Amino acid sequence: MSVLLLLVAAAPMNTQALEAELVKTHGEAQRARLSAGLKQVASLWRAEDGDLAAFAKEHFVSDPARLEATFARFEANLEQLDGHLLEIGRELRRPTELDLGPLEKVDPLFAAYDPAAHLVDDLFASKLAFVALLNFPLTTLEERLAKGPSWSRRQWAQARLTGRFSRRVPAEVQQGITAAQAAADLYVAEYNVWMHHVLSETGARPFPKGKRLISHWNLRDELKAQYADPKGLERQRAIVKVMERIVTQTIPAAVIDNPAMDWNPFTNVATAAPPETVEEGKGAVVGRGKERPEPDVRYQRLLANFRAQQKADPFSPVAPTAIDRAFALGAEMPEARVKQLLEAVLTSPQVPKVAAEIQRRLGRPLEPVDLWFNGFLPRGAMPEAELDAKVRARYPTAEAFAKDIPRILEGLGFSKERAKYLSERIRVDPSRGAGHAMQSARRGDFPHLRTRVEKEGMNYKGYNIAVHELGHNVEQVFSLYDVDSTLLAGVPNTAFTEAIAFVFQARDLELLGLGRPSPEQERLRVLNDFWATWEIAGVALVDLEVWHWMYEHPKATPKALKEATVAIATRVWNHHYAPVLGGQGTPLLGIYSHMISYPLYLFNYPLGHLIAFQLEEQVNRKGVVGPEIERMAVQGAVAPDVWMTAATGSPVSAEPLLRATDAALAKGSGR
Repeated sequence: MSVLLLLVAAAPMNTQALEAELVKTHGEAQRARLSAGLKQVASLWRAEDGDLAAFAKEHFVSDPARLEATFARFEANLEQLDGHLLEIGRELRRPTELDLGPLEKVDPLFAAYDPAAHLVDDLFASKLAFVALLNFPLTTLEERLAKGPSWSRRQWAQARLTGRFSRRVPAEVQQGITAAQAAADLYVAEYNVWMHHVLSETGARPFPKGKRLISHWNLRDELKAQYADPKGLERQRAIVKVMERIVTQTIPAAVIDNPAMDWNPFTNVATAAPPETVEEGKGAVVGRGKERPEPDVRYQRLLANFRAQQKADPFSPVAPTAIDRAFALGAEMPEARVKQLLEAVLTSPQVPKVAAEIQRRLGRPLEPVDLWFNGFLPRGAMPEAELDAKVRARYPTAEAFAKDIPRILEGLGFSKERAKYLSERIRVDPSRGAGHAMQSARRGDFPHLRTRVEKEGMNYKGYNIAVHELGHNVEQVFSLYDVDSTLLAGVPNTAFTEAIAFVFQARDLELLGLGRPSPEQERLRVLNDFWATWEIAGVALVDLEVWHWMYEHPKATPKALKEATVAIATRVWNHHYAPVLGGQGTPLLGIYSHMISYPLYLFNYPLGHLIAFQLEEQVNRKGVVGPEIERMAVQGAVAPDVWMTAATGSPVSAEPLLRATDAALAKGSGR
């Protein structure tokens, strides 16, 4: 059926006469419920759905006991549907997401298949979605924000039940969204740079043999690691130039994941690598056109995601763009409020003060590489090789990390029993990409921790990411297995699970046995959190502006999108970052791979940093991580401010981070 026919078929009908008839049957006390339910059903009913009146007469439930039983059936059965379909999709994507050897040609096709794509369609076709809409209230974001603080747990569970039926996206559209994201994810997962073959501005070979880094995660983390080396600035500048070439798509296609090519990103000259420099068993055909740039593939993938999402717009009247859906349905926070939080950090008077302290520590003027300064953290003063050796010795395989999870959790303050409970419900897999956490959706299935383990063992970067992902998994266990209703499984939005993961990640060195932080280290942690939030806030603004641009230019070519992205990234840099870091005109803020493979995800990171800081304050007040995280996580997926107020006593805000940064700066000046 065409989009036009679907929209015509879905035009709402007048239900007043039917309402009056049903009131005679069920009583005047049911009028308000009947009126709301009938309007909810009518707004999504199509001609092919049949006789709405007959349906309503059969399925409206007024008896309280039957209504409770109906609710219980939905809760139990949707858990099974969601859970098993998630498991099927996870298994189909195993070869593309996990490091299991070479891919077969069919693997990306299986990964692009979404077994849940038809679920909502089927639930509407079977009338189950309409039963929920007829009997339980559908709420708006405004209602949830205004009335949510006084709702009962049952009211929140009802809101989550009907919320999943607030739009009726056809299966083929949902399948297209999944396919576009799977293709983008695979593109990113295989986007590696062999650093021994990246030359410095002078043509030197500054990186060791065998170092293969995925963009952007490993490139960024490698840049951070170089602060521990007095000669690391040369490598950092080379990494920044690599990043810029990726954003502008001037990187030669032949150097991507190819150790047979040497490349100077400053001059952009690519040449065949001398045979003795090529990693053993990694030779590749150089061929012609070795300096031909990557043909805007990055922006082809981004456009494909946009166009797939755009096809869902006509079927989402409550949130008619992907941007609206990211905020109203995903974050449950208005876009304007999120941007206000980002701007509060970006424009805060603390920025130049923290920058001045960084400059004093470095003993040189700041430059674009210092966007990722990590010298405030203990690991910033520790050679990466030493950290890598320590991690490899402990975790030669993904299985070794899995076996150590109980000890890690006890180190975070969980009791022996709770650590065992959690570790039994978390599975660890070797990731093909940088690593991620894969939740489960039914009790009886378990979340998966995906982490990258190199041939010689896990390195520090992989360990740092693994601890972060463990935070996600712990939240995922508590918010599914311990929440009072599986309709409330999860947390308010992605930023909250990121925040919990940040709380874990901040303790990675302590969990390696390198000691608890001193008061001075705690002061520096605050400055680091502030700087990291400032960094990612600008990246998030770029992501949002790019999506607004795509909606304003829906027929854009990949080349036009590339030019727009570079212009947006440059403008945000020049306004917020160049006054502090220099580098006027750099498109560096456009490097994050999330822009390509995780549509409209990036704003969750700065939001997550702000939330994480509030959680850290609460954890520090109580003096223990584990029990507090458990208490918070079992609230489930209520509204953000409802969750945060119960967790910490106040709504989501940038003020705690800004106040603490002021205090940290003051303590530093008084030393």
